[in-house]
Amino acid sequence: MSKAKAEGRPQWTTGRSVPLLAVLLVLLAVWFGWSGVRQWRQAAVGAELEQSRDRVVEGLQTALTGQLGKLATLLKTERVATALASGNAQGAAVAIREGWPGVEDVQILTADLDVAYADPKAFGYSRLALLEAAIADNAPVARVVRDAGGQRLGLAAAVDLGPQGAAVVYIRQPLLRLTGVFDKVAVPGDGYLALRQGSHNVVEQGSRGLSGGAEALARPIGRSGLRLSAAVPDIEPGPLGLGAIPSAIVAVLLLLIAVLLVLGKGRVPLPRRRGAAESATDTGPTLSESLAQAPLAAAAVERVDEATPPPPTVPGEAVAAEIFRAYDIRGVVGRELTPKVAALIGQAIGSVLQVQGLRDIVVGRDGRLSGPELTAGLIEGLRRAGCNVTDIGLAPTPVVYFASYHLRAGSCVAVTGSHNPPDYNGFKIVVGGETLSGDAITELYHRIRDGQLHVASEPGSFQTREVNADYIQRIADDVQLDRPLKVVADAGNGVAGELAQPLLEAIGAEVIPLYCDVDGTFPNHHPDPSDPDNLEDLIQTVKRFDADLGLAFDGDGDRLGVVTREGKIIYADRLLMLFAADVLMRNPGALVIYDVKCSGKLSDYVLRNGGSPLMWKTGHSLMKAKMRETDAELAGEMSGHFFFKERWFGFDDGLYAAARLLEILAQREETPSEVLDELPDSVSTPELKVPVDAGTPHALVSLFVSSVQVEDSPFAGARLSTIDGLRADFPDGWGLVRASNTTPVLVLRFEADDEAALERIKALFRAQLQPLLPGVALGV
Repeated sequence: MSKAKAEGRPQWTTGRSVPLLAVLLVLLAVWFGWSGVRQWRQAAVGAELEQSRDRVVEGLQTALTGQLGKLATLLKTERVATALASGNAQGAAVAIREGWPGVEDVQILTADLDVAYADPKAFGYSRLALLEAAIADNAPVARVVRDAGGQRLGLAAAVDLGPQGAAVVYIRQPLLRLTGVFDKVAVPGDGYLALRQGSHNVVEQGSRGLSGGAEALARPIGRSGLRLSAAVPDIEPGPLGLGAIPSAIVAVLLLLIAVLLVLGKGRVPLPRRRGAAESATDTGPTLSESLAQAPLAAAAVERVDEATPPPPTVPGEAVAAEIFRAYDIRGVVGRELTPKVAALIGQAIGSVLQVQGLRDIVVGRDGRLSGPELTAGLIEGLRRAGCNVTDIGLAPTPVVYFASYHLRAGSCVAVTGSHNPPDYNGFKIVVGGETLSGDAITELYHRIRDGQLHVASEPGSFQTREVNADYIQRIADDVQLDRPLKVVADAGNGVAGELAQPLLEAIGAEVIPLYCDVDGTFPNHHPDPSDPDNLEDLIQTVKRFDADLGLAFDGDGDRLGVVTREGKIIYADRLLMLFAADVLMRNPGALVIYDVKCSGKLSDYVLRNGGSPLMWKTGHSLMKAKMRETDAELAGEMSGHFFFKERWFGFDDGLYAAARLLEILAQREETPSEVLDELPDSVSTPELKVPVDAGTPHALVSLFVSSVQVEDSPFAGARLSTIDGLRADFPDGWGLVRASNTTPVLVLRFEADDEAALERIKALFRAQLQPLLPGVALGV
């Protein structure tokens, strides 16, 4: 042993390791340097795209302003004005054509639009919506419409047609008069630009693969409802997640170290490999320690737990079949739902993911006391099936849905009992972007019953993430109130209380929280805003604080209830009218879906606003499936579920619906109460629930349907719909009976033009139901 080694002093070497290490450092420096240059170039593409976007926006705005100005000027010319004043619609149309070369068509229709409404589908919903907007605004309006077999620029303005009264002029222009500006602007590199009206791309350029994320850089085109969306590829982070500047700094440091090594020609001390006994005496810096001295980009801190999950539960053990409902899983905790059952359900869900080639899934839970242990069991089962689980913790169900998009997992499970009593809990499941319902839910039970559960060779990974702030930021970036509104937010001690106040304040509202502390026992009232009794405290608080509006959320935050300053409850079908009118302004002709419990006036209102109404079955997963099938922009249920595809993700979200509602109300000069009072109304009942024996609701409804489909039935004059229970529409009202898919009750609702008609329809249903439920007080 040498003296230096015996004394524990550092040993130096001057062999070929010096140039080899120098070469390695230079290669690393080139890697970091190139990464910095690449990121800088990508950032430059983004800046160039924003400049192109702004030029196009300016050009589009100029084109629209010019078109609308030309229309206004033509209407004031002597020849056109004289023809209109005399009621000569054809003469006015000819004068407009001759005064505006290149116009494709000119029509003048009376303001009742009877010609258009005679066959709105053939006339075109987008054209119809344009004409309605011109009449409502009493000013020239421009939109992209479907006409003459393709896209056109449509212009319309309200006019006075002399003895014939109010009318509207429609002008069809080539779309190029609007979009010609696109040909003058180049889209840089991998960028993307699209002129959009609602979710429809009027014209687009660049990499279409970026279309899904183009809303972040979107800019509106005046008040036309058009917007220019833009996107560039995400800037790829450098080695170790470093940005452009940190990568450049690391590259310089590495080159400096390499130069020092070469200049030192072997005199730079390099540690020689030693035995374990010598390692304690060496305190020189390592390469990783040198790199650590460079500034690093801040990274989100995640807790990763790779611990092996507990031993597997035995597949096939007894699981109650009745907890597998029509559109989710739900049961009584401790009796039907236990951590072991949750683990089996998780493993069954994981098995379905594996079949579809999926592995990543997000899990979140509401504020129920049983949530933590059921979530732990669920995660155990998911990991056992080989799924990589991200737990976002306490979160409203819509935030769980949001996280599946935001974290690019595509699948999620919300552990929630929704609006059921405190001793209930359950699971709402999304696999590959599709909410499970019907047979897909039943398949999970069959997998557990038959032991067809996937067991991975290694358990999936587990990590926790916080997404509440991202959810609030995403909405606040899109929704901001034109003026402040004072609102009371009642979460009923449900999990929505975590986010209601910060979200609504982030969009510009003044918020008074009511029962926003999360308490799984729901000590103040049951968190179900569809029940008027649960809104009494909210009504009193709104009056006490003289608030503009009261907002109520259910236990997991996916439903919304609303009361006015005067204490009037605005039921969800009337809110859907307001949402539909707003969405159809930007998406003429769009499909709006509503469930069988909604007002009969909703269909006419959607048509009047240029939309296509469709009645469908009740159930959040059934509605989302129908939206995907039909590409609808909006849907809603009488229970308070609202589904926005326009500007959002298409899932039911009470918090987001509240933000969109306040956005609409803040845009109007009238008070919120005045705006809501303008919506069509009638005499109606809330949802009436008749408890029946478990397992009997669907059979009772089938018997009821059979009893009214006989000859000489008192329902003979009604239009019957049996897509979900039975709905009978009479000329002056309607009634409904259906089986609940969540609890053993029959759900009834009635609406009519007046009290007398309402009582007559209720009596008809009562007479048919009472023989099926002897001794049961129907309350109808």
